[in-house]
Amino acid sequence: MGATETVGGGQAGRLAWRLAEVIEIRDETPRVRTLRIGVPGWRGHKAGQHVDVRLTAEDGYQAQRSYSIASAPESPWIELAIERLDDGEVSPYLAGEVRPGDTLELRGPIGGYFTWTVDDGGPLLLVAGGSGVAPLMAMVRHREAAKRAIPTTVLFSSRSAGEIIFRDELDRLAAVDPSLRTVHTLTRNQPEGWTGFRRRIDAAMLAEVAGPPHPGEGLLAFVCGPTRLVENVATDLLALGHRADRVKTERFGPTGT
Repeated sequence: MGATETVGGGQAGRLAWRLAEVIEIRDETPRVRTLRIGVPGWRGHKAGQHVDVRLTAEDGYQAQRSYSIASAPESPWIELAIERLDDGEVSPYLAGEVRPGDTLELRGPIGGYFTWTVDDGGPLLLVAGGSGVAPLMAMVRHREAAKRAIPTTVLFSSRSAGEIIFRDELDRLAAVDPSLRTVHTLTRNQPEGWTGFRRRIDAAMLAEVAGPPHPGEGLLAFVCGPTRLVENVATDLLALGHRADRVKTERFGPTGT
């Protein structure tokens, strides 16, 4: 994730650590919770950017991790979707122990490549694996807040129905907006009566969901998730004829999604 000049002031100001307060906590799945955070002096962000969060132990040991911002730029706060990793140094605390009123150290917003505004247009293809949906959710929410009916398809890979992050909100938004479509695939367990995809994202699925390359600039794709998923999806999109400069990726460590 690279830091470039973006909204929110100069780079030095954005990379300074500041104290922020946890306002609200919302469980998304058994392993993922959303933290709503108030940041004094926050000057906004672009959908797709992230922040660094730092924890300091009583003995002075520090650990930090980067988390994508899931809230729309129009929000007065930021929201982070934290997946609990059992062997993690930061996520077990953020996803299990932190409470409203607690303070965190963070800096940002950071990132300029994997960002989108409604002025960038579409059509959009947002491909997510697991908690990689967070920055893509910021794009969906930004699109809704701006009241722009940009054709958008969200293709979301999850292990099981109970692990679909933001499922209710995505379904609600798609139900009232014909220009927004959400497509799910479940890779490990599917409930009885499941009519969606039942496998990892592959070229055939992308061809069915995205359709043939559009004339002109074509669709604008954002892909975020585990490294293997991101690399495979990007390769398949290019093989299907979509433009390399219109496929943007962001990845994190393997999770088995």
